[in-house]
Amino acid sequence: MRAFTQRVFRLQAGEGKLVFILGLLILANALSQQITEITALSNFLNTAGVNQILIVWIVDCIVILLITALQSLIIDRFTRVSLMRLLLFILGVVFLALRLLFVFHLPKWLNFAIVYVVAEQQWLFVPLVFWVLANDIFEMVQAKRLFPVIASASFAGRLLGIGLAAIIPGILERIPTLKPEDLLIFNTIIYMLMFLMFNQGIQSIKVRQTSQDRQTVRETLTEGWGFVREVLSFRYLMLAMLAVSVIITIIDFHFLVVSNKTFHNPDNFQTFYSLYRLGLVLASMMIQGLFTSRLIGGMGLKNVFLILPVVLLASSVGVAVLPGIIMCTAGIVLARLAQSTTDESARKAFQALVPEERRGRVSMFMDSYLFAAGTIAGCVITGLVVLVGTALGSPNYAFAYLAIAACAALFAIWAILRMRSVYDMSLFNWRLKRRQHRTSVLDKLTF
Repeated sequence: MRAFTQRVFRLQAGEGKLVFILGLLILANALSQQITEITALSNFLNTAGVNQILIVWIVDCIVILLITALQSLIIDRFTRVSLMRLLLFILGVVFLALRLLFVFHLPKWLNFAIVYVVAEQQWLFVPLVFWVLANDIFEMVQAKRLFPVIASASFAGRLLGIGLAAIIPGILERIPTLKPEDLLIFNTIIYMLMFLMFNQGIQSIKVRQTSQDRQTVRETLTEGWGFVREVLSFRYLMLAMLAVSVIITIIDFHFLVVSNKTFHNPDNFQTFYSLYRLGLVLASMMIQGLFTSRLIGGMGLKNVFLILPVVLLASSVGVAVLPGIIMCTAGIVLARLAQSTTDESARKAFQALVPEERRGRVSMFMDSYLFAAGTIAGCVITGLVVLVGTALGSPNYAFAYLAIAACAALFAIWAILRMRSVYDMSLFNWRLKRRQHRTSVLDKLTF
């Protein structure tokens, strides 16, 4: 059996135990995160209403900005093993503390809002520390062979977590003594078990000690802003990314509004939302594996960026013209699929143009700060439309924010077209020049 497993997963001697530990760890985090996020969202909407989710998203983005700002200061102050161990233990304690909030009878909407924000940080911070640790454990040759195997455990955890979230309402209905907040104890147990397993299993593993330049928040922002300001292709891509974040936020909000009205019962909504997430993950895996690389190769990198804004324009217009749960679900599915497959892969490939010594700061600026800023802007715009529409007593204010989304999609298309026009010229920008490592003639001699 061991020989068969090693042959299937291309494991060499001494790698099986470590791959199992790391795979189980990332699987457990993905499973916990999906269950927590879906359960917290459905219960928050039931207790607070849909409109208040905009405030939660703003708070979530502010927390993301804070963690992004602090991660470069924290991640190099501890060894990778110590940081992962500490993170697992802290998450176990945090979920136990969150369960106590319900014991103290604080407002349920507040409790579930906090749980939702914590779940978003599970998605952000644990994989960040995990993959940094994995890069320090494995050599490059091993990483190319083993990382896809370990990453597949994360997909398995997401699928398992979404599947469990779909059947949890039925389980709670059959066992009246259980409540949705009791899942927090389940999370505590998961992370404490992972802490113990990781603590025991990693002791005999040699982790490569790396030395990295500490980046302050100011340096990251200055480097990232300098890049997108001076390299025209990156500048226009930044504008498109901001517009896309606004549109995605609006379409996400409208999807929650429509689906929450369609499924009045919170248990039915949770089941529907879980099935939506399950279908989205499966479709993303299929498209990413079969079509993304072919699309990028066939269309060319600079042309692929047009796919997402065009899809967002079609989704915004389609949802406005044909209101209802079917078109609304189709619109958000198409938008999310385009974002998580072709657009994300193209963006990562585009960032490979950035020299290694600057790539980390530029990527952090584009993927974290721009994303959070665009989401906050989308929440503020949507919230203002909802407030004005409600004050005027208009039942059709949704058309207003969908029209804003369509206009933002047109702006994103214009920005990508401008990016395409300056793409070749931008390749000669001095900021894209890599450092030249000079060698002397003596270095080239062999004896």
